[in-house]
Amino acid sequence: MNAQKIIEYCLDTFDGTILVNSWGETGVFYNPNNVLKRGVYVLTIKEKDGDNDKGSNLNRDGIYRVNIGLRKPTFKQLFGTLPARPTAGGIVEMDYDFTATDVILPHPVYAWMGWVSVLNPSAETFEKLKPLIQEAYELSTEKFKKRK
Repeated sequence: MNAQKIIEYCLDTFDGTILVNSWGETGVFYNPNNVLKRGVYVLTIKEKDGDNDKGSNLNRDGIYRVNIGLRKPTFKQLFGTLPARPTAGGIVEMDYDFTATDVILPHPVYAWMGWVSVLNPSAETFEKLKPLIQEAYELSTEKFKKRK
């Protein structure tokens, strides 16, 4: 599985999604007819560390991270609890190896908001991500309606 295939899956599967490149990330946003300036996140793919996001050590060769925002009850179902928001430049206090590949994990920075991540998902792990991407899409459509 590679990042481009994940992006293509999202754009081909979910109506009203667009691709936005910014802040060193590639984002799939829900924004039918470009009504909003940017739209609402469905998922992002990040390929390098940022000033406030180094917990996954993305600067390794060939490493990328898929990031998905879920409803908080779903996050809690997967990981037990929402962590506290980390300080700037820090990571959430959870007992996970955020550098591990092919494992669905809490997002090292945004887990407090219900975000999950996976580094370099295999085809098998991507199948497990599909229902989570579906939820993120549905959540983005709800948020879009409120912002519109």
